[in-house]
Amino acid sequence: MELPRGMKDFEISEHSNIEHIRSHFKQLSNLYGFSFMDPSPIELLSVLETKSGPAIRDEIYYFKDKGDREVALRFDFTVGLTRYATSQKSMRLPAKLSSFGGVFRYDEPQKGRYRYFHQWDIEVYGKPGIESEAEIIEFTSRLFDSLLLKNITIDINHRNLVESYINHIFDSKDPELVGDILRAIDKIQKKSRQEIIDEFKDRYDTNKLEKILDFSQITGSIKEVETQIDTSALQSWSYLKELFDSLENRGVSNVRINFGIVRGLDYYSGTVFEVFDKNSTLGALAGGGRYDSLTKAFGREDIGATGVAGGVERIILTMQEQKIISDSTQPRVSVLYINDETQKVAMSIASLLRLANIPTNIDISGKQFKKQMDQAGNSRFCVIVGPKELEQGKVVVRDMKSGEESQIDIETITDDPVSVLNLEKL
Repeated sequence: MELPRGMKDFEISEHSNIEHIRSHFKQLSNLYGFSFMDPSPIELLSVLETKSGPAIRDEIYYFKDKGDREVALRFDFTVGLTRYATSQKSMRLPAKLSSFGGVFRYDEPQKGRYRYFHQWDIEVYGKPGIESEAEIIEFTSRLFDSLLLKNITIDINHRNLVESYINHIFDSKDPELVGDILRAIDKIQKKSRQEIIDEFKDRYDTNKLEKILDFSQITGSIKEVETQIDTSALQSWSYLKELFDSLENRGVSNVRINFGIVRGLDYYSGTVFEVFDKNSTLGALAGGGRYDSLTKAFGREDIGATGVAGGVERIILTMQEQKIISDSTQPRVSVLYINDETQKVAMSIASLLRLANIPTNIDISGKQFKKQMDQAGNSRFCVIVGPKELEQGKVVVRDMKSGEESQIDIETITDDPVSVLNLEKL
């Protein structure tokens, strides 16, 4: 029996890493005042098309249910959260929502992304403004800090700035032209310069395409960019400067301007950004920006929205590349028994350790002691209940790392196991 292409089973180590990121994300969400929720995994197809148009059918799982309704599996959290937020007429603004879970996309499987994968997501709904965008970017920076990832940079741009530059170079305000050129810029991370020119040269002037691609290569701090191009005529440049001032005030320093960041989705309407490990070839680890046009498409002209989502599996691959230990589990203890007479006491000790929130293993199938010891190889400590020690009201505690053993009173280990096993120091 095989899984459908692009699907996979998440094994213990992978699930542990996912839970590690989930834990950090939820803790930070709480610190920043985001309300955690889980939007429906199934949406009406028409709702998903509100975000990306009919073409999204080629990239998602959709089908008819038993009521002959066209429905689809969620491909991100933004749609569900925005549907929810725009439907809550009495919701207090600004509203800050967060989610973490699995999403489905029917695109070509690649390293770090199957057709079912995990995302974290935060969104702010309310009056559009720089501080809500700065809050989103600050949160993103702090999340990667909390995961101990190094070499992380957040590349920031503004869609209006790029669109105005395209209009200036091509002396046109044709929306179709702007859309095509934005897609050309968005491909610069995946294709060579010549491949992009060859793709668009039959429709657009090559010299003008060259200028656009040159423009998309401009990166750096505010001061560095101002030495590379005349920014006085760039629409929304002053907005980006104010955003960077806010981020500096918040202590966020791993940001830079990158005119090549446009985020290919059509609904972005302002600031856009993506997160990269500068020393990795995996691509963007997270991306987001302002998308006021989506809330309007859902019938709410009075509120704007800005948010960010990150790919969990891709972040895990980056953590592995950087050799970051991401096992968030507590040290495990195994309780072993020598014979049937000591089994009952061992079971009682295991239950008491679990009541103390200590992850504890014990054999429940009556295996011989040697096989119990073999299975306890991954535990940090073993508590061994033997007949001689039991007569004295004691058990043997073995440190599986050093091999050292000591005899401990049963009452002591069940009354204060954390101190006895020195778990607070591990």
